[in-house]
Amino acid sequence: MSGHSKWNNIKRKKEATDAVKAKIFTKIGREMIVCIKEGGPDPNNNAKLRDLIAKAKSNNVPNDNIDRLIKKASGEGSKANYESLVYEGYGPSGVAVIVECLTDNKNRTAGDIRHYFDKFGGNLGTTGCVSFMFSDKGIVVVENNGMDEDAAMELCFECGGDDLTVEEDVITMECDPTQVHAMREALEAKGMTVLSAEAEKVPSTYTKLEDPDDVKKMQNLLDHLEENDDVQNVFHNWDMPDEDE
Repeated sequence: MSGHSKWNNIKRKKEATDAVKAKIFTKIGREMIVCIKEGGPDPNNNAKLRDLIAKAKSNNVPNDNIDRLIKKASGEGSKANYESLVYEGYGPSGVAVIVECLTDNKNRTAGDIRHYFDKFGGNLGTTGCVSFMFSDKGIVVVENNGMDEDAAMELCFECGGDDLTVEEDVITMECDPTQVHAMREALEAKGMTVLSAEAEKVPSTYTKLEDPDDVKKMQNLLDHLEENDDVQNVFHNWDMPDEDE
């Protein structure tokens, strides 16, 4: 889900099967559990929880499901204890990959991640082996309601952003990763529909894959990583072809 291609992934997820939607909710649910343990169950006093609720709603998670999860995570009977882990490695032809996980079983997760890299022509590396090729940025995607680039730029700067890309259907804005929540709320206050607002790792350069076998292996690697319940985010510098290419 590298910078310029992540919105395509989001659109595909919105059109996904019920099974994939359930998996998305599982991942958001784990984030909520950790967030509530750290900051409490009241979204009015927990900005991160407010962002996660917005994320769940943007993925069409029913309000009842969100309420049940918050009650479960904040109850004394909640024994879930998730650890945050980050893996770095290379896909086919040296594509840089960062995998962020939340897991209740570190050994299981490490074994799964290593297996995927080995199976699909990559190799798991040490901490720091590829992260220097990425920058932490806040990425906020809003619906484009007919704005031209000048108007979008003015809105972006006014709401705390520092760069943007205008497309026909969406506007992607960049900001400091610590300002994602504030920027989302500022844009919503201006009447904009926020489709996604998250801190991401954006690559400084991209790698093209020319060999069809490498393309297939890389896509399989990403699919297996994103299908794993322990995996929260996958960032890479593969210059992915558009779906219609």
